[in-house]
Amino acid sequence: MEKIANVAIVGGTHGNEFTGVYLLKKWQHEPSAIKRSSFETSTLWANPRAFGENKRYCDQDLNRQFTRAQLDDPSLAGYEQSRAKVIDATLGPKGDAKCDFLIDLHTTTSNMGPCILLTQEGKIYRQLAAYVKMKMPEAVIFRDEDHLPAAQHHLLSTVGTMGVIVEVGPVSQSVIRQDIFEQSEALTHHILDFIELYNQDALPELPASVEGYRYLESITLPLDESGERLGMVHSNVQDNDFQPIYPGDPLFQTFEGETITYQGDKVVYPAFINEAAYYDNNLAMSLCEKVRIDVDE
Repeated sequence: MEKIANVAIVGGTHGNEFTGVYLLKKWQHEPSAIKRSSFETSTLWANPRAFGENKRYCDQDLNRQFTRAQLDDPSLAGYEQSRAKVIDATLGPKGDAKCDFLIDLHTTTSNMGPCILLTQEGKIYRQLAAYVKMKMPEAVIFRDEDHLPAAQHHLLSTVGTMGVIVEVGPVSQSVIRQDIFEQSEALTHHILDFIELYNQDALPELPASVEGYRYLESITLPLDESGERLGMVHSNVQDNDFQPIYPGDPLFQTFEGETITYQGDKVVYPAFINEAAYYDNNLAMSLCEKVRIDVDE
C-alpha cells in the first residue's frame, strides 16, 4: 500500500466562503490540531484577494481553472487564472503533484448539511466514504463526475494526486455560523484521521457499502427566450436537498402562479438547491441519483 506523505488543506477558494478561511487561521495558530504522525500537513489560502474584496472571485471562478489544458495555457492571465497556475506550481503540477492528498474547504447556501465530494474513483475513496459515514452518519457522500479523468476536471481539489471537497451548508455568503464551522472542522479531522489509519494499515472494519449520490445534471430556473427569469424554486423543493423528487412533482413556481412539474422518468435527488453563487448562470439545482458505494468492489 503506497503511503500518503503530504496533505494540503486549502481554504478560501471562493472569497466569500468564510468558514474555510477562518479554519485555516485557527489551524495556523494551532498546527498540532491537524498534525498526524505519518504525514506532513500544510495549509494554503487559495484566493486572499477575493476574500479581501468580499466576493466569490475577482475575474474568474478559481474553482473552474484547473484542467491541465487551462493550467498550460499562458494566454489565460486573469487574476484567478494566474492564481491557479501559482497553486499548481505550489501543490502540483497536476498529474505529477507534490501534494499526495488535497482537502478543499467550501460552504454552500443550500441546505446540504456536511458533505464530502468525491471527484475521482478508486478504492481509497470508497474506504474514505465508508469511514466518514461510520464516524459521522449525518455526512452525505456526493460522487461528483467521478467518471472523468483528473486532467479534465477543472476543480482545485484535483491538483493533488488525490483530493476531496468538504462542502457544508446552509450558510449565507460572507457569514460564519458556529454549526457550519464545527461540522467543517469535524469532517476535515475525520479525513485526516482516515489518512493516518490508512498509512498505518490500521483501518477499522468498515461497512461493506454506504449510500451516496451521483451527479447527473444541473437544471436552470425557468427562463423566457431572452433569458429573463420566469419563476423560482418551488417551496416543496426548497431546503430539501437530497430528498426525492418524483416524476410529476412540483419543481418550480412561476411568478404568475403556475406550477412547473418535474418531467423526468425516474426519481432524482436535488443538491445545491437555490445556491446563491449559481444565480449568475441561472442554475436552480443539481440532480443526482442515489447509489450504493461498495467498498471492496
